Amino acid sequence: QVQLMESGGGLVQAGGSLRLSCTPSGSIFSFHVMAWYRQAPGKQREEVASNPRYGSSWYGDSVKGRFTISRDHAKNTVYLQMNSLKSEDTAVYYCKAVTPTGDEYWGQGTQVIVSS
Repeated sequence: QVQLMESGGGLVQAGGSLRLSCTPSGSIFSFHVMAWYRQAPGKQREEVASNPRYGSSWYGDSVKGRFTISRDHAKNTVYLQMNSLKSEDTAVYYCKAVTPTGDEYWGQGTQVIVSS
């Protein structure tokens, strides 16, 4: 069973930055896709950014130009660098890993609160 450990959430003022981290129990190189999702209160979970093992990263329109997803194979960690944060970025952020066979694994979530 793959486990994903997330960290880096917290309280930040609007305009500030945070970096989320996600470390799986297995090698990140073995996952076809690593992605970040978020869920705000009363809203559906939405995909924020994804990073395929081969190819270009994808970003949701609401975060494009502000967020960056990256993999550090040496640290076996996927990051979500979040800049120019807005109050509407407040949500619980989840890391997801997808294997080449399509199995999906989720982290427990990390809370991000952006105060205006």
